[in-house]
Amino acid sequence: MYLSRLILNPRSRRVQRELAQPYEMHRSVMRAFCNDLQQGEERVLWRVDEHPRLGLVLLVQSWDAPDWTWLAEEGARGYLLSVDEPNPAVKSFELHPAVGQSFTFRLRANPTRRLSAGKGNTGKRVGIYDEEEQLAWLARKGEQHGFHVLQAQVSRDEKVKDDDAIHRDGATHKLELLSVQFDGVLQVTDSAKLVAAVETGIGSAKGFGFGLLSLVPPSP
Repeated sequence: MYLSRLILNPRSRRVQRELAQPYEMHRSVMRAFCNDLQQGEERVLWRVDEHPRLGLVLLVQSWDAPDWTWLAEEGARGYLLSVDEPNPAVKSFELHPAVGQSFTFRLRANPTRRLSAGKGNTGKRVGIYDEEEQLAWLARKGEQHGFHVLQAQVSRDEKVKDDDAIHRDGATHKLELLSVQFDGVLQVTDSAKLVAAVETGIGSAKGFGFGLLSLVPPSP
């Protein structure tokens, strides 16, 4: 797999617009890949982090090598911050976790639950806003995806709103998603399932910057 790191320019109007309309950032991300990937969004995952030294950092994980040359085009001028290091930076990596191994992790997710059908409900999904229930959601995802959460904390609990996100049947529909960032330590229980979760992401709304599970071996 490949991991790209792009240091964004917070003064760029395009960056500001895409932060407010995350599906537009998804469109920008997908310009680095072949057109046949457009229908396979799970193959490209991304997340915007707030780095203490670098500021806004866009992380993009993909199965295929990206081509970021479009960032040199006229329309992308000022999108990236000018820094004394490669920007964007791309590296390839392989993941070979062992059962029992621990990793620190970060996951920006859209935790949801499905309403029971009946009494006016249609079984639609709604956001989980209680912190204990959010952590319980994460624990369930861990059981499903081959890891046990040893410790976790919730931060950046916020709503992502986009009034012009969905175009369907000739109409425009607004979008509202719950965004929760989980940071903590996990332990591997099933290596193959964990690798699959890293490759394809966890939870819903991946096209809006959710689902990327980042793993780092803990410091000794």
